[in-house]
Amino acid sequence: MAARRYVDVFEAYDRFTQGSKVDEKDWDYNIIPNAAALMKSRYELDFGDNIVPEDPDIADRLFLAGVDMLLETGIYNIDLGRVMHIDEDELYEGIKMAPRKLTLGHGKDKCKCKARVGNSKKRPIIQGGPTGAPMSEDIFTSLIQSYAEEPMVDAVVSGVLETVDGHQVLTNSPWEIKATMAEVRYVREAVANAGRPGMGI
Repeated sequence: MAARRYVDVFEAYDRFTQGSKVDEKDWDYNIIPNAAALMKSRYELDFGDNIVPEDPDIADRLFLAGVDMLLETGIYNIDLGRVMHIDEDELYEGIKMAPRKLTLGHGKDKCKCKARVGNSKKRPIIQGGPTGAPMSEDIFTSLIQSYAEEPMVDAVVSGVLETVDGHQVLTNSPWEIKATMAEVRYVREAVANAGRPGMGI
């Protein structure tokens, strides 16, 4: 049966608002672990000492287990505390619509991300940075710059300011907006200082 279409952001929102209410702790500590254990058994998944499966058969079963788990559990929206479900056609249509390549950055500093298959000989894109970790203002720029100066790093992943202008950054406050703007400014300054102003962030 041909897929109807992918689920866009508007339909996803409507489905979430109508989805079943689920407590976040129940989702994290009950629903997901139990579903993962069931899939491990159902698809006979055992990686042994190799946490990155290289056997194509195991990789295929792992993918099918992921599809099965997503279809059974649905997708959880933390903000709404609700679960949205999609069917198999919608899932595969979404995969088909996903981009196969992406360009990060611009000019001489840009890098191209392309899909890689198992056991690929092609070098992966390296993103360096504190990846959302809380950071103090006094080291933010210099720390990001240290990642940008590494030749093997292709793009930067930013951290999160704990304070901005000495003020604690509180969620859903004007300080959160100011901190986000400061983070962008500091990261741009850091990659420029490293001599890579067009680096992807």
